Amino acid sequence: MPTLADRIDAVLPQTQCEQCGFHGCRPYAEAIAMGAAPINRCPPGGSAGIQALSTLLGQPVLALDPTHGVEKPRLLARIVEADCIGCTKCIGACPVDAIVGSGKLMHTVIADACTGCELCVPACPVDCIVLEPMPATQLDIEHADRARAHFSRRESRLASLRQAHERDLANRKTTAAMNPVEAAMARARARKQEGSP
Repeated sequence: MPTLADRIDAVLPQTQCEQCGFHGCRPYAEAIAMGAAPINRCPPGGSAGIQALSTLLGQPVLALDPTHGVEKPRLLARIVEADCIGCTKCIGACPVDAIVGSGKLMHTVIADACTGCELCVPACPVDCIVLEPMPATQLDIEHADRARAHFSRRESRLASLRQAHERDLANRKTTAAMNPVEAAMARARARKQEGSP
């Protein structure tokens, strides 16, 4: 049985743009469900999204809060590849892993995965990202469901990386306190536990 937050999240457009003031659509949905946020902070959802949330929650329809943005057509990011310097800043900014590339190599946007969040635009130091009209086929529930899954996988991956980094720091602090022989033995034990040669 879906929770209230699940049902609210299903109404949101899944752009993961953070214009609402929360880190993605799910945290905003949870805040609405708890009564900690109003239903009118989602510019990508616009008046239709506010109406849907109003109906779902039995609340009055509110005007979009202009401090969180304005309603406008969703746009698709495209990298002008000839101008891309391969800095990877857009990759780090994309909440759904819709940008691929590597350091010092050209990047590109996977158009079907782009949600139109526009978070990559201010991240680009050379202004090589342009915004174009998003095809109507990317504004459906199926696309929103895929975006939700991409965002969730990215968040899980980043959490795992943070935990691994914290473990590494803790291990380094522990080995720094040991004498060189103890430290070398501890590193060898850690490599053996991780399955490294």
